[in-house]
Amino acid sequence: MTIDPRTPVLVGGGQVTARDGGVEPFELLARAAREAAAEAGSSRILELVDSIRVVGLLSWRYRDPGALVAERIGAHPRHTGYTGNGGSTPQVLVNGAAEDIAAGRADVILIGGAEAWRTRMKLRAQGERPAWTRQDDAVPSAPIIVPDVPMEADSERRIGLDRPSFVYPLFEQALRIAAGRSIADHEKLLGELWSSFSAVAADNPHAWTRRQYAPEEITTPTDVNRLISSPYPKLLNSNNMVDQGAALLMCSVETAQHLGVPASSWVFPHSGTESRDTDAVAARPALDGSAPIRIGAARALELAGVGIADIEHLDIYSCFPSAVQVAAAEIGVPIDDPDRRLTCTGGLTFAGGPWNNYSTHAIAAVATRLREAPGTFGMVTANSGYLTKHAFGVYSTDPPAAGFRRHDVTEAVERAWVDAEPPVGVIDSHEGVAELETWTVAYDRAGSPERAFVAGRVRGGGRTLAVVTDPDDLGVLASTEAQGRRVRIAADGSAHLD
Repeated sequence: MTIDPRTPVLVGGGQVTARDGGVEPFELLARAAREAAAEAGSSRILELVDSIRVVGLLSWRYRDPGALVAERIGAHPRHTGYTGNGGSTPQVLVNGAAEDIAAGRADVILIGGAEAWRTRMKLRAQGERPAWTRQDDAVPSAPIIVPDVPMEADSERRIGLDRPSFVYPLFEQALRIAAGRSIADHEKLLGELWSSFSAVAADNPHAWTRRQYAPEEITTPTDVNRLISSPYPKLLNSNNMVDQGAALLMCSVETAQHLGVPASSWVFPHSGTESRDTDAVAARPALDGSAPIRIGAARALELAGVGIADIEHLDIYSCFPSAVQVAAAEIGVPIDDPDRRLTCTGGLTFAGGPWNNYSTHAIAAVATRLREAPGTFGMVTANSGYLTKHAFGVYSTDPPAAGFRRHDVTEAVERAWVDAEPPVGVIDSHEGVAELETWTVAYDRAGSPERAFVAGRVRGGGRTLAVVTDPDDLGVLASTEAQGRRVRIAADGSAHLD
């Protein structure tokens, strides 16, 4: 087929894992950009980058990191951009870049991010700040091209439910209850699932932790695998203590041809979609499912003209096991198929979880798999917040017959809520009895139960969130299948088992 010269193509993906540390974030990104150019087989492509779009950084703050990267790689971009926080942003940036290239608004776009969080935390423990680059106030701040994901609903803030390691375990307990599994059986499932992820990381040269863990190693609490929030010890949490960078180079087909990028390096984005759930966790129609994932993934596949059975290379966002299970169920793939793993990297625990930038690594890894198996299809799912915002991309070495296609499916999600899955009424301040729907026990660093977060249903169907601190109640919630028990909640959000 004749390819439209404006067709967007991903020609290179670079990944850098700096185990020795000491490299500041923008330099990690610049190194990843050079690796991406090497994969593209073109030393000149970096000089022609006309837009640099950087995923939001947490380990250091620059006014315009894209400008620093441009100087380091010898580029003279007309545009730099920056994102707020959220793990879906890399795929959103790819979706936007593909549209801009197809429309002629840009020819070569560099997308990427980096974190030196391990180095930053090591220095902080020594009472030091890194001597990293500071841009003068005269440098204009890069425009925000993807905003922050909301993570501060009143119902969560008032009880201290303020981080992913508290919220995703609530989803996990809801999954166990919905499946009718015992605590022991569900623990076995988690160990086997995450062990399969570690097996992929063991073969990934860019993974932070390159060894396979046995299921019981992952689920058994020890001094080095302490409980964080039940049922998750450390090895069931994302690992952000990494120094990693990743970058993607995208251009038009005509630019790739002009630069002599071999067609064997071309990976075409076929489709991209975005969706979002309610900002407040308590308002979700179900805590063990996600209509935005189901609708967003289905639409991405539809736009690409393929079905999920056609996807051979899949990377599901894997900050916590509950995120993987929810997404796999909504997309329609089993979690235990040895012929189609749910990750191409090893996931955020083992490959590394560099805050917002994990999915840049995932896209680069999927693209590499596609180059090794021409004609096959790959799919990346990305997630921000607490399963709040989602982005999906379908890729192949074959060009899309209808060109790249993008769609925000939020309106379709809202129609689904109206028709079949309306959001739940949130009761910020409830005084009285509720039926326990899901819960998690958070542990201190010594391994003792510290507090429990609970979600309860009240008469009339509304949902309220509360926190339990009574030691006896914590013991019950830490060791028993307590679903359906009555919880007595005070107006300030504190609660006791009834």
